[in-house]
Amino acid sequence: MQSLPHPLPDGLVELIARRFRVIGEPMRIRILDQLRSGDATVQELTDATGASQQNVSKHLGVLLEAGIVSRRKRGTAAIYAIADDGVFVLCEAVCGSIQRQLAELDAIVAVARA
Repeated sequence: MQSLPHPLPDGLVELIARRFRVIGEPMRIRILDQLRSGDATVQELTDATGASQQNVSKHLGVLLEAGIVSRRKRGTAAIYAIADDGVFVLCEAVCGSIQRQLAELDAIVAVARA
């Protein structure tokens, strides 16, 4: 992995913040989680997430514009796929951090109860 300059240039800070804003929305995380299993149509993602087709399409548009997902046509259907696997590396890092925090909290609670 390439090391980042320190301090981060303002333009890079803005790009990083934009990426976090794009993936920092719960419905987009649900959509990405579904696409982790494979490519899907808007209807398949609508069925899987329980959201409206309009809502799923809106979020897919944001993810597409950010370059996180790709879209291709199959007949009249649009098929979405993950275009940037790096998003899962970030999600796994966050999940690992959350798991460590929960383990630390569990240990604190266990000591307090003892």
